[in-house]
Amino acid sequence: MSINRKGIEVSIGAADAVAMADVDVIAAYPITPQTHIVEHLSEIVARGDLDAEFIPVESEHSAMSVCCGASAVGARTFTCTSSQGLALMNEIVFIAPCMRLPIVMILANRSLSGPLSIWNDHSDVMSIRDCGWIQVFTENGQDVFDHVFFAFRVAENPQVSLPVIVNMDGFILTHMIEAIEYWEPEMVRRYLPEFKPVNRLHPDKPVTMGAFGMPNIFTEAKKAQNEALLSSKVEILRAWKEMGDITGRYYKPVESYQADDAETVFLTMGSLSETVSIAVDRLRAQGKAVGQIKLRLWRPFPFEEFRLAVKNVKKIIVLDRALSFGGPGGPVASEIRAALYGEQNMPVVANFVAGLAGRDVTVNDYIAMYEKAEPFAKGKVRQDDYIIYGVRE
Repeated sequence: MSINRKGIEVSIGAADAVAMADVDVIAAYPITPQTHIVEHLSEIVARGDLDAEFIPVESEHSAMSVCCGASAVGARTFTCTSSQGLALMNEIVFIAPCMRLPIVMILANRSLSGPLSIWNDHSDVMSIRDCGWIQVFTENGQDVFDHVFFAFRVAENPQVSLPVIVNMDGFILTHMIEAIEYWEPEMVRRYLPEFKPVNRLHPDKPVTMGAFGMPNIFTEAKKAQNEALLSSKVEILRAWKEMGDITGRYYKPVESYQADDAETVFLTMGSLSETVSIAVDRLRAQGKAVGQIKLRLWRPFPFEEFRLAVKNVKKIIVLDRALSFGGPGGPVASEIRAALYGEQNMPVVANFVAGLAGRDVTVNDYIAMYEKAEPFAKGKVRQDDYIIYGVRE
């Protein structure tokens, strides 16, 4: 296998991957920091290098509406957004999985207003964590590039037929220039089959999609939707395995670093994971039994893999990049505590909310969190308490 490595802005690489996936419809509305993706795709379509319909709409609500219509008639469909754009398309985001439409969306994670901010955190994706989409987090540019193909492969699998969100941190990834290994066209052809929709609107075979649900069928419809999402995990694992066989990069729902003999682990999601890995190395050099757990698959939540990864851990330092207002800290920590509830020798969970709206969190900050987590282990802080790290006094 020849290696075609490019130093390129991650957003441009993501757009190239979408084009290589031979999409049929792109619905686009600009919002920082995802705009470079659709701008580059518009150039590719305008040059004639991609035979696709590029539809510049008047809002994100319309973008997702177009995606639903295009996907429903059998088109391979893509869009992307951020923050307030996601909030505006929220109404339609919940409709896509119910109608089993295999749309792919890149979410360039950015803080939700207010106050107004264009910088990165995870408050946007956490606002729709229960929307019914398959959701994965990426750590670097290569992850983003690879997961474009993965998203289409999983979404369009007849056994799945659900939309997929690929989360990439705004600015930290979107505007960063990194080395990305591009796939060869033959690799894409091997991995991504022709889209053959399970459900399709066609005049020769009329069907009803998105109809009104009376109370006597609504619960059953939602149960079926949830079962479909849970069942998708088998195909998600298969898609990662087959991608690894082609590229040599094997992704997993839960990935670890220096965690085999760790008593304390940091739990991370997204691009800050690489910075935490450096902090783990420094703490290891001090003789600390510290490791790291990286949560890549957010929905469906990988309960089995997560519990296995932390079965011998005494303390988990959960890094949240969003705040659950009025609740027990961050949404990720809430999920982790729920996943561990009732387990024998349940590890202590110390929750830190950090990096909101792009505030820098350095290696030294993570080392400081390690020290600040000690009171949790000693029972001096309630398990449902949390620390908003770095608040100026």
